[in-house]
Amino acid sequence: MDFLEPAFMQRALIAAVLVGITAPAVGIHLVQRRQALMGDGIGHVAMTGVGLGFLMSTNPVWMAGLVSVAGAVLMELIRMYGRTRGDIALALLFYGGMAGGVMLTSLSSAGSNANLVSYLFGSLATVSEEDVTAICVLAAFVVAVSLGLRRQLFAISQDEEFARVTGLPVRALNLLVAVTAAVTVTVAMRVVGLLLISALMVVPVAAAQQLTRSFRATFAVAVLIGTAVSLGGTITTYYQDVPPGATIVLLAIAVFVLLTALAAPLARRRARAAEAATEVYERGARPAQGTADDVRV
Repeated sequence: MDFLEPAFMQRALIAAVLVGITAPAVGIHLVQRRQALMGDGIGHVAMTGVGLGFLMSTNPVWMAGLVSVAGAVLMELIRMYGRTRGDIALALLFYGGMAGGVMLTSLSSAGSNANLVSYLFGSLATVSEEDVTAICVLAAFVVAVSLGLRRQLFAISQDEEFARVTGLPVRALNLLVAVTAAVTVTVAMRVVGLLLISALMVVPVAAAQQLTRSFRATFAVAVLIGTAVSLGGTITTYYQDVPPGATIVLLAIAVFVLLTALAAPLARRRARAAEAATEVYERGARPAQGTADDVRV
């Protein structure tokens, strides 16, 4: 347990737990809405916020949070109202955000390529107490939204039209999902990195879906997997000196492959049981042999 002694590892482990909880909690809604790559786009936009933080000598975490929220809202508005040119507008937003982050970092005196790389792919040693404070506040917001509005968010993730008929404010909730995803990207960028956070939003959810059927069970298992791989990747990084973001994502993919392999025989067994039950039902519902002859005159 010597990895608990260094102060930077204590901060990194706190951040890893929060990332492991928040990323799948938001990612499950993105997966249901078929917006699995939204986190990747927000990560590109957040790079401009990091560059602004360096340029203005402020905490890049808070600045990245503000810029990514603005970018996520703009992305959602383009999705709502954009038609034939919506994909081009999103591409311009994504690549413009990445280019802006690199340019602003190069213009600042506080920033450098090494600092930018730590935000792109994660770095344990650079997680400061101020970063942990920001991450805790932002993670509390994500958890509050994910749990407090879980029924409403589930409704719009499954069927927006039905949710609209029931009287839910669909547009407002869609914007809230986008904002929550942006905040999650900001929470995770110090541990996983802006370019890899999308994987932690999606892969634990996909892994949980191999074993579970209900939304609630998928949510719980995905958060458990996310927390486990985040902690495992952080501890592995301490002992092996490997990139934390890449380690966490590879562990998540390994869990997905393992659960997929374990779930395949279970799925076949369930399919055979369902076929047998259907056959038994059809035999019971089928008229007995000779009934038609008995009613003949």
